[in-house]
Amino acid sequence: MKSKKTGETTSNDTAAVDLLMSGLVHPFKSEIELVREIIKKSNKKIREQVKWNAPSFFYLRDMAAFNLRQEKFIQLIFVFHDGAMIHESDGLLEGVWKDRREARFYDMADIKKKKASLEKVVNEWLGFMEKSEH
Repeated sequence: MKSKKTGETTSNDTAAVDLLMSGLVHPFKSEIELVREIIKKSNKKIREQVKWNAPSFFYLRDMAAFNLRQEKFIQLIFVFHDGAMIHESDGLLEGVWKDRREARFYDMADIKKKKASLEKVVNEWLGFMEKSEH
């Protein structure tokens, strides 16, 4: 289904992501699954799909996607629309691009340490999207 305002996909495709993950060979597969679960549980409005041959997340518009080509750490790239950039102080988000930031996770302990920051960023991003739809 497409959003009337943005034209972005709005339907959830967890089955396709599950299928992709079942065949994924990656040194951080278990860690990717944990980050995926944290994001999905952060807010019930978050949806997932396969985009750029990787699990990605959205609500009204694209939010974030894993870069599965990166194998030294988990790279999750957040997309920011219309200049709505999150400037969080926890150090989760890195980079200074005009329309995106990235989060890196190095192991299970790092993911658990950054869990609250990740949940906060997901919900703040979702708030930006809700404001832009009104």
